[in-house]
Amino acid sequence: MFTQTLTRRVLGSSLVDLLTGPHGVDRYTELVSPTWTQNDARARVVAVRRSTPRSVTLLLEPNDAFPGFKAGQHVNLSVDIDGRRRTRCYSPASAEGQRLLELTIGRHESGLVSEYLYRNAEPGMVVGLDGVGGDFVLPAIRPRRILLISGGSGITPVMSMLRTLQAEQYAGRVTFIHYARTREEACYHDELAAMPRVQVLHGYTRSPEHGDLQGYFSAEHLRAAMPNPDAVYVCGPLALVAAVREQCPEAVSESFVPPEFAAPSEPSGGRVTFLGSTVSVVDDGRPLLEQAETAGLTPASGCRMGICHSCTCRKTGGTVRNLITGAVSSAEGEDIQICVSVPVGDVEIDL
Repeated sequence: MFTQTLTRRVLGSSLVDLLTGPHGVDRYTELVSPTWTQNDARARVVAVRRSTPRSVTLLLEPNDAFPGFKAGQHVNLSVDIDGRRRTRCYSPASAEGQRLLELTIGRHESGLVSEYLYRNAEPGMVVGLDGVGGDFVLPAIRPRRILLISGGSGITPVMSMLRTLQAEQYAGRVTFIHYARTREEACYHDELAAMPRVQVLHGYTRSPEHGDLQGYFSAEHLRAAMPNPDAVYVCGPLALVAAVREQCPEAVSESFVPPEFAAPSEPSGGRVTFLGSTVSVVDDGRPLLEQAETAGLTPASGCRMGICHSCTCRKTGGTVRNLITGAVSSAEGEDIQICVSVPVGDVEIDL
């Protein structure tokens, strides 16, 4: 342990960084081990399991550059596919503070990264951990009665919350409702069944007769689970989030399903210029990311819904509107997320 600590101190020193030239020590140590870096957060896959037909679970060992996370937050996982770096947001299912990071990734036939990992993930693979974020977290002072609700792959941040509460020996009452298509697709079913001091209810949308709850979330489901909870957390498809917030307006919610943005009936018709290339297009009303891709460009992107910030680019001129907040900005030299920004007139973007 002393040798490892000393090695990290030496490699992290400004003298070593100076001697290794403009690329820094990371570009040399990664030749020995891809995860042996001081500044780039990476992780090695140490175990893989495919316990349901529509998910793959990865157990990751992050390097020392990974800052950790709070239960419920997401990480930006990057993987190289056909020579291009792809980034997506995934929420760890492990309790906060654990050395190993557990990600259960729902498989989507049209999902490039999820399908790639389902088919190709194996021990020894190295992935990037480009950032941690999200406000879908428990408060520092835990409520006494907590209702957790998830649907599909939205179970992962909720599992992190549950495991964290269990590790803390939480003394309050917690109820968990999870919706899946079938019993076979319900991740963590057996672990949840054995979890002490937690009431767990399942709803199966394609085989409702096998579930504890019939149909979709409703006032009846709320009464069966926990009437008048002190706090409600829901993660899943947009329809589930909307149904929960109808019954519990103060619910803290998150969804990793990209919203569908309707193109405006009258696009601005302005000229969109992508600096760093010879490409410029006439605005058709779609997000700048989609317009760039249609023009043959390949800007970095991830969640495509304004969460992961992988697509952030510098706007050097012009005005844009954020599709999520509705905010209009004309400031020059600002960073914008091109997946959720549309032009308002002429715009210059530095890709």
